[in-house]
Amino acid sequence: MVRVKDPAVRSLLIDRAAQMLAVRQPVTLRSLVAGTGVSSMAVYTYFGGMDGLWKAVRQEGFTRLAARLAAVSPSEDPVRDLAALGAAYLSNALTSPDLYRVMFDAGFELEDAVAADHTLHCLVRGVERATAAGRFRDDIDPLELATQSWTIGHGLASLVATGPLPGQALAHGVPLLTALFTSAGDNPEQCRRSVERGWRPLTTDHCSEFSDTVPAEIPSQ
Repeated sequence: MVRVKDPAVRSLLIDRAAQMLAVRQPVTLRSLVAGTGVSSMAVYTYFGGMDGLWKAVRQEGFTRLAARLAAVSPSEDPVRDLAALGAAYLSNALTSPDLYRVMFDAGFELEDAVAADHTLHCLVRGVERATAAGRFRDDIDPLELATQSWTIGHGLASLVATGPLPGQALAHGVPLLTALFTSAGDNPEQCRRSVERGWRPLTTDHCSEFSDTVPAEIPSQ
């Protein structure tokens, strides 16, 4: 008889592992399932063992990020959409800070590196749309500009979700992205309006929520 796997159990173990790492709690088979009502055999059932669990934990961060980016509906303003993708990136980090810490820890392998790379390609396609619409210069390298945009988002996420800055610092994304996109050829005033529209849901939803949060660091592996 084939046992049907419950996705909720898989998510529970992934989230618990990430939370334990965040507070530097040793993660063993017993400690992972303690108090969850799940047996230690579940780690083998769902992940094939602890090594598989670590791969899944890191991959889950990218899976949730991809879903958050996919939820950004394209509009007639490609620069607004680029800012909205950046806001979705930060919102994902702020909503799941434990998983966010693990996502970029190269000490853990990924189950599917191509799927993880897809999240950056969302930004690349956004830059290509803005260039095709005449907002950016034709000589702009989409991958380079997307990477620069990602760097801004990752920096803010690291400093707010997993670092010392309050949620109000998220507002810095507007002038930073405006400067970046203006350097790529966009009109300064039009650019700022576009970025503000794309960024607004992030600052509205998260500024006060993370104003006093200073999470612990992930331990070295």
